Amino acid sequence: MYGSKQEIPTAVDFGGVVIHLAAWGGMTVALETFPAGTDTEPIFKGLPDDRCQSPHWGYVLSGRVRVRYADREEIIEAGNAYYLEPGHTTIFEQDTELVEFSPQDEYQKTLEVAQRNAAAIQEDQSRAS
Repeated sequence: MYGSKQEIPTAVDFGGVVIHLAAWGGMTVALETFPAGTDTEPIFKGLPDDRCQSPHWGYVLSGRVRVRYADREEIIEAGNAYYLEPGHTTIFEQDTELVEFSPQDEYQKTLEVAQRNAAAIQEDQSRAS
């Protein structure tokens, strides 16, 4: 199987964050774009420890990401392959584009909470305007 941004459906398009998702062989394939300054912590509220509980394997095409765990931080940047263990949040320090692979079941549980939180944030921003 293969696909491009034009072929893989857009699942998230919020605040400059664009995520294209496909399910292949029990894995979720994500083509993701994040603007500099994006902090994922608020969208993980309600998950254990308010952190993403899905593992991810990926490759950073461009940009720089600070990954925060309860006990440490890591920096991944353009040209890096990576593994993120469960229990993380991220801050995108630069405009970032990446390709990521995650176990479908774990990712779906996280995505459901993240989408609810993103919708609530969007609604709050609309009310404030």
